Amino acid sequence: MSDKKVALIVGAGDAIGSAIAREFALTGLSVCMVRRSEELVKEAAKALNDEGYEARGFGVDARSEDAVQELFENIENNIGEIGVVVFNVGANVPMSILDTSARKFYKIWEMACFSGFLVGREAARVMSQRKRGTIIFTGATASVRGGAIFGAFASAKHGLRALAQSMARELGPKNIHVAHVVIDAAVDTQWIRENHPEYQKFVEKDGVVQPADLAKNYVMLHEQPRNAWTFELDVRPWVEKW
Repeated sequence: MSDKKVALIVGAGDAIGSAIAREFALTGLSVCMVRRSEELVKEAAKALNDEGYEARGFGVDARSEDAVQELFENIENNIGEIGVVVFNVGANVPMSILDTSARKFYKIWEMACFSGFLVGREAARVMSQRKRGTIIFTGATASVRGGAIFGAFASAKHGLRALAQSMARELGPKNIHVAHVVIDAAVDTQWIRENHPEYQKFVEKDGVVQPADLAKNYVMLHEQPRNAWTFELDVRPWVEKW
């Protein structure tokens, strides 16, 4: 295995995930980006390569136990030591409880919670051998407050937060930092730009979270000294109501 240190970003979408990957690349880490679409993630990795950073893209369904295990084995054996893992898979799907089928509920849970367990477990397995590392889970408003028409998403995000808490208590004494980031606001993504009724108004007054600014918090968490670790970090713009 190479002595290169790796940041693994699972859920490296066009906005938050790619911004997190870029921010870790800026620190000198080799970045491994993961999303289901291999074509899109390889394009994102190439964009970083073109800027002079070391990045690779992997098309992986994080709901597959075998695929996640193979991903970790591949990186550890052929790329370098995984020093930080970020789980950033979304699944923010609004739907009335009256229209939520068992299949839809299960799929959202698989994406936002179960896949977090698979990624977190594999990260813990490799990091516990070395007694060092950082595991960060991306949460949302729904992690702490279940809103109307978001029952499935809120249940999954609550579950992910509980998983992160349990992992932090178990792994902290092993020198592994586990953190949970609550993004309690709209993030400047294509979906928000197209669907937020007051998008332009909020952008003009700096009321929408910018992915690049958000990503700096993930690097900060990874670089914290262990005598002052943060478990949960709430991120929201100055105009956001609590």
